[in-house]
Amino acid sequence: MVAAAFAVMCLIFGTTFLAIKIGVEAGMPPFLSAGLRFVMAGALMFAWMWMQGKVKLSLLWRKEMLLTGAGLTFGTFAALYWAEQHVSSGVGAILSATGPLMIMVMQTALLRQKASARMIAGCLIGFGGVVLVVLPGLTMGGSSLWLWGCIAVLAGEVCYSAGALYSKKVISQFKETNPVALNAVQMMYGGVLLCGLSLMTEPWNTTAHNSGPAILSLIYLTVIGSMVGHSLFYWIMSRTDPLFPATWLYISPPIAVGLGAAVYHEHVSWITWIGVLLIISGLLAMNENVGSWLKKGKQSSSMV
Repeated sequence: MVAAAFAVMCLIFGTTFLAIKIGVEAGMPPFLSAGLRFVMAGALMFAWMWMQGKVKLSLLWRKEMLLTGAGLTFGTFAALYWAEQHVSSGVGAILSATGPLMIMVMQTALLRQKASARMIAGCLIGFGGVVLVVLPGLTMGGSSLWLWGCIAVLAGEVCYSAGALYSKKVISQFKETNPVALNAVQMMYGGVLLCGLSLMTEPWNTTAHNSGPAILSLIYLTVIGSMVGHSLFYWIMSRTDPLFPATWLYISPPIAVGLGAAVYHEHVSWITWIGVLLIISGLLAMNENVGSWLKKGKQSSSMV
């Protein structure tokens, strides 16, 4: 069950980078687009869980949900949505692959968890692939906004990694609460923070929008990207480890790069494809525990 959920999650997340790019280039303010996506997805999911009696309203007022939402949703997607105004969806996806490396560093430095030589080597191989992806833009004299976009994605991954580690603690603390409900509330908090950032920094000019692509992008990201994809992420994390579900960031880049090239005609150099191959190789090298996690997932209860 974990293997199937992980495959679906990777496929979904691989398509969201292009959907974000389409929405942003249609004129939708990036922070507002991200905020509406997560507020709507979280509210719909929470309402569904509450009507079934699977969650209490008191969960809405827990500070842990605010902190998780600030890391996993607000920090991560504020950076990514802004960055995709200046970098391609493929580059955004591949730079996001630094997440597992950052999680491993944080686990080692902050939680005093030992990392094996194999995991360290895998992360370094994957990061080498990320360097190759960024290299063509640097050598061809990319604009300063392109470079800042790359830096923003990396900064967002720091937030993502911290949020992933903290959310594992929250899941253990609220082990009687359905992970889908936890995900819904943190998304609402993150979405509200994003809307607040939009209110302070962006003009809300609806006449500037290409409404068709913008609305379709928002619907897809809300229903498929957030409600389905992020719920799968939380469910997998509750049954494995903070690092394993985050490795979707190594699987999804080839999907995102391929879609960007095929659908949006984004340029992809041969160096980029070598970088993608290195990233996948790094994933395979570092995840020495994947087999045991998948076996454990098969023995667990079916997904809610």
